Amino acid sequence: MKNHRKTSEANSSIGQDLPAQRPNWKRLLPIAALIMGFLAFLFFGASEYLSLSVLDEKAAELSEFVEINFGLAVAIYFVSYVLSTAFFLPVGTILTLSGGLFFGTLYGGILAVFGATIGSSILFIAARYAFSEFFNSRLGRHAPTFRRKLNQNAFFYLLALRLVPIFPFVVVNVVPALVGIPIRTYVISTFIGIIPGTFIYAGIGAGLASIFSADGKPNLNVLVQWEFLLPLILLACLSLVPTLWRPSRQED
Repeated sequence: MKNHRKTSEANSSIGQDLPAQRPNWKRLLPIAALIMGFLAFLFFGASEYLSLSVLDEKAAELSEFVEINFGLAVAIYFVSYVLSTAFFLPVGTILTLSGGLFFGTLYGGILAVFGATIGSSILFIAARYAFSEFFNSRLGRHAPTFRRKLNQNAFFYLLALRLVPIFPFVVVNVVPALVGIPIRTYVISTFIGIIPGTFIYAGIGAGLASIFSADGKPNLNVLVQWEFLLPLILLACLSLVPTLWRPSRQED
């Protein structure tokens, strides 16, 4: 009986070790698929069709399509936003502006927030599956300590990074996956953190209709002016207060 039990335990342990023995190339498949989507976007020159000038040219035609096929238009826009974020395409700004233009600030903003959150979560999961094991092997025995210290304030750090887009969106999507940020923390901080900026962009997009109808040219330089950035910076600073408050409470 003892031998039988030892044999079953050994088989069980072997079964538990099997996932770690999978070839590395299998782990790369999800992220490789996303990279292929990005390369296809560049190869077919899709970026030429996602610009303010094209949006101006096609605004009336697209608005009519949205009015006639509202449900289909919402589905197309939402799926496009999810995929463009997952494929880390540099079209988030123009898509958010388009959402505001065709669906209004409220609905356009809501669709963009959910689309960006889902798309970035797909990229997060793919990056973690592909590279987290390699990253942890480089950290070695320091990995548990590193993760524990980082996760103490991970939510607030990510929230601050989302509120003020200092780093490229794709970087903030991938790096947390490598350092072991929990998926729940990542999703919630992403969802909350992108709301202010997304609705500002959607609001600007909603105002493009009057600019286009008057044959005017939109000035997006406002997006890098202090009047736009200062509220987001203040929100980011506010989100970091708990990370400063918690150590002082622990010392007491």
